[in-house]
Amino acid sequence: FVNEITTMRRHMDALHRNEYIQWAKDNKFMSMLPKDTKCRKLDAAADSQARLDTHLREPQPKERIIPYSDAIFREAAIEWLIETDQPIDALNHKSFRYMIDVAARATNGVKLPSRTKTHRAIIDLFKHNLTNLRRRLLVS
Repeated sequence: FVNEITTMRRHMDALHRNEYIQWAKDNKFMSMLPKDTKCRKLDAAADSQARLDTHLREPQPKERIIPYSDAIFREAAIEWLIETDQPIDALNHKSFRYMIDVAARATNGVKLPSRTKTHRAIIDLFKHNLTNLRRRLLVS
């Protein structure tokens, strides 16, 4: 009779290793001999090596700038007219042409302001124009 299991494993490892390994293989049993257990722990430790996965990130795709052509611009202008329900004359309006001329000077595309920034700019422009109107009316 053996008092501790670990003593039995050491005994099996020292005196009956080949028979135990064969028995474990035949019965699809994982060997619990101290040397085998130690090897599995070392292999597991090697497999659990720190990885860079959490530190690596996919690069953000760069925004692709479409080269200019008259055909692409015409198509974009027509789509804009239709989708925003603009009159056809909007393409001939002087402020639209000014906006296109300014955008044409951009070398890396045009970044449009957000809705909030646009709203703030419109309010500021309105206040500025109202102040100028007051000044003109007070002069006369």
